[in-house]
Amino acid sequence: MKVLNLRCPLNHVFEGWFASDAEFAQQQQGGWLSCPMCGSAEVVKGLNAPRLARKSNAVSAPASPTQETSRQGTASDAAAPVADLQAMQQAWLAVSRHIVENTEDVGSSFAGLARQMHEGEVEGRAIRGTATADERRSLADDGIEVVPLLLPEAAKHSLQ
Repeated sequence: MKVLNLRCPLNHVFEGWFASDAEFAQQQQGGWLSCPMCGSAEVVKGLNAPRLARKSNAVSAPASPTQETSRQGTASDAAAPVADLQAMQQAWLAVSRHIVENTEDVGSSFAGLARQMHEGEVEGRAIRGTATADERRSLADDGIEVVPLLLPEAAKHSLQ
């Protein structure tokens, strides 16, 4: 099994598991891969640090303090920013899924429905949808607070 770091044109980094490089190429050419954050099908391999298996009976000597302070530029150091980026993306994906699961999608009716709820014409509830820039300005001018969010494509669909 090959674990590859993948990325899209917007530099969203995510992980993919493939039986071989040929399987990755087949899925990439077939358009079967997409970024879980933005849905882009333009997925390419990123940098991968090699995973070397240690011999199970190998004994490593404890490092001296001078050895610890002189180590720089290791593969794990290079992987840290990628891991941080992946952790942030996963956190945003989790928050986005929570929003999707706990709100009603009202589509383009958002602005009108938000105004009706604000004015007490309909019962208030958690909604999400789309609004034009003019509609958002009009809502804000009337004291109706809305928060624009760019929800990742992966948050809108359940994973199989």
